Amino acid sequence: MQHDEVIWQVIRHNHCSYLAKITTGNFCRNPYNVTGVCNRSSCPLANSRYATIREDNGVFYLYMKTIERAHMPKDLWERVKLPRNYEKALEVIDKQLMYWPKLLIHKIKQRLTKMTQMRIRMRKLALKTREKIMTTPRKQIKREARREEKAEKAALLEKSIEKELLERLQKGVYQQSDIYNYPLEEYNKVLDMENLQPVEEEDEEELEVEYVEGYDELEEEEDMEDFGGFAAHKSQAGSSDEEDDEEEDDEAVDLSRAKRKMILASKKLEKNGLDSKSKKTRVLVEVEQEDDGVERKRAVQ
Repeated sequence: MQHDEVIWQVIRHNHCSYLAKITTGNFCRNPYNVTGVCNRSSCPLANSRYATIREDNGVFYLYMKTIERAHMPKDLWERVKLPRNYEKALEVIDKQLMYWPKLLIHKIKQRLTKMTQMRIRMRKLALKTREKIMTTPRKQIKREARREEKAEKAALLEKSIEKELLERLQKGVYQQSDIYNYPLEEYNKVLDMENLQPVEEEDEEELEVEYVEGYDELEEEEDMEDFGGFAAHKSQAGSSDEEDDEEEDDEAVDLSRAKRKMILASKKLEKNGLDSKSKKTRVLVEVEQEDDGVERKRAVQ
C-alpha cells in the first residue's frame, strides 16, 4: 500500500538518490519536483496526489498523479498539453486542478511563469550572434605543446648541421669525388643565394644629338635648274624687247623666288660645310642693276 509518511521518513532520514546537499540547503534533482527544494510538500515520491509542469521539445505539459493509479506505474502520470498562450495555459491549469490544494496550484503557476520567461529569453538569445566557447581537452593541449617543442628543436639542429657542412665545403675540407650523396644543385643554389648582390642601377646615358646631311644634292640640282631657267629666260628677254606687263610681273615673281631659294641654299651649305667630310661647291649669285633698270646675274663657284 501507498503510505506517504513512511516513504518520507525513509527518504529524509536514511537515503535518497535525488538529494543534493549544499551549504545553503537541500535540493532535489527529481525532474517532477515543482520547486526543486527537498521538503515534505514538494517531494514527488512522498505525495500520492501530486502535479507539476514539464517541457518536451518546446511544449509545456501538465503532469498529474493520483492515488487511484498508484498500483499502475505505467499509467501513473496523466499528461495534459498546455497552449502556448500564457493566459489560456493558466485557464487550463485552473480547470484541471479545480479541487486540488491551493498551495500546489500556486506553485504550479509560478513554475509556468518561470518556464515561459525562460522560453522567451532563449528565443531572444537565439536571434543574436554570439561566440561559441569550445573546451579543448588537456591531453590534446599538452600533446600539441610537446610536438611544437620537438619540431623547434629539430629545425634548429638541422639548420646548424646545414650551416656547418656548408662552411666545411666552402673551406675545401670535403672533396666532391668522395661524397656520393652530394646534392650539387642544392649546393650551387645556396652559393648563388649567398653571392647574390643587389644590381646597381646603371646611369642612364645622355642622349647624343647629331646633325646629318639631308637632301642637299637634290636642293643643289633644283637650284641649278632654277638658275638655268633664269638664264634662258633672260636671253629670250634680251632678244625680244617688246614684252607685255604680264611677262614682267612673272619675271619679278620668278626672280624673288630664285633669290629666296639661293639664300636658303647658301645658309644650309655654310652650316653643313664644317661637319661634312668632303667639301662641296658653293654657288653664289651676284645681282647687279644698271642705270637703265636691266638686272644682270652672275654665278660664281
